[in-house]
Amino acid sequence: MAAIDIPRLMIAAPASGSGKTTVTCALLAALAAAGERPAAAKCGPDYIDPMFHTAVTGAPSRSLDLWLLPENRVLESLRRGCRGASIAVLEGVMGYYDGLGGDSATASSFHLARVTETPVVLVLRCRGMSALTAAAVVRGIRDFRPQSGIAALLLNGVSPAAYPRMKGVLEAETGLPVAGFLPPMPECGLESRHLGLVAPGELPGLGDKVARLAAALREHADLSLLARVAGSAPPLTYAPPDPEPPGESVGVAVAEDAAFSFYYPDSLELLTEAGARLLPFSPIRDSALPAEAAGLLLGGGYPELFARELAENEAMGQAVRAAVAGGMPAVAECGGFLYLHQGLADAEGRVWPMAGVFPGEAKSSGRLKRFGYGTLTARGDGLLLGAGESIPAHSFHYYQSSCPGEDFTFCKAGGRGWAEGWQSRSLYAGFPHLHFGGRQGLAGRFLAACREYRKGRTGE
Repeated sequence: MAAIDIPRLMIAAPASGSGKTTVTCALLAALAAAGERPAAAKCGPDYIDPMFHTAVTGAPSRSLDLWLLPENRVLESLRRGCRGASIAVLEGVMGYYDGLGGDSATASSFHLARVTETPVVLVLRCRGMSALTAAAVVRGIRDFRPQSGIAALLLNGVSPAAYPRMKGVLEAETGLPVAGFLPPMPECGLESRHLGLVAPGELPGLGDKVARLAAALREHADLSLLARVAGSAPPLTYAPPDPEPPGESVGVAVAEDAAFSFYYPDSLELLTEAGARLLPFSPIRDSALPAEAAGLLLGGGYPELFARELAENEAMGQAVRAAVAGGMPAVAECGGFLYLHQGLADAEGRVWPMAGVFPGEAKSSGRLKRFGYGTLTARGDGLLLGAGESIPAHSFHYYQSSCPGEDFTFCKAGGRGWAEGWQSRSLYAGFPHLHFGGRQGLAGRFLAACREYRKGRTGE
């Protein structure tokens, strides 16, 4: 058995747009300034919010997703993320009970709080409502399910003048303590775009913004109360997942730059533990794949924002096309899949040449289509899955492909399904994001193909 014994709390909210990420980053920075060693994690499949956590703490933030991963892997991820930390802050996703959708709270903030036994601080943005209506909202969320886990409240965007009245009414009507507030600070807002927040590396002055938010939280919130909430979290024990059997070391090229940055730390760690030697490279700047690479990871990101730079690096496009055509095992998810097209449209609609593995083009549809949680089932044998084998997946994209593939069936949680994705003995490519922890042995299967490729290439 494995154990997790660390003070922890979750920052959740009634709805998206309440300021969860802003409050979480402010709290992480405030805790660090107070001498704590905070760890961070995010509920759900998000890649970008954890980047903000990492920018604040300097340590990888984990994505804790109860659809993509079984419970023991989620707990194992939390345990790994808390190594060396004195307190953990988990950020919720969307509204508190929002998960698969419909009548299911699976993979919601509530679900994660229950599985991790983490007390919850509910963030309220009270704009456009009185304290009494805010109290009704809180009581509805707290009492909607038994043992909801709501332990305290924190107000966002409330003026210092209005706060005492809001606090008094909320505490009297709900019985929950109000831990403080963040005042309106529009100059410290975190910008958004089509896939969510703008990545932290693209935000000038992020450090100053977070420092100002943390100072405001220290001034207007009771950090000792929040520490008591975190300290009420009980120890956890669980049966850890089976480790990936280690194999002979093999090099795997990993695309990492401003265009490609969506990777789950636990996925990469599973590959490393199974024998991968990760070799970062930039499709924007580098002219060739790492010489020792026998496998290729093209993660998601924003290639459409760097279409011109990617197109102008013809040498890298040719290298990737030759590697995939030559049988190098490759996994290309969402943005990485876009890069393998013949052409990719930028934000203005101009189509730029890409690596050319697939003959079609990818362009923005202006809205989400065929997105959400689902189960990906292979129609035939291939690199990651055999015929009829399945893995949980998540899809979230505004761009559409003229050649989406049909080697898998993606069946949304709750019913509707469609064909998409490409798979061969050496390739997985498509919009759905996978997690190497989503199916036991997946990392080892990919690396076994990499070793076979290296053996054939070198004549070993």
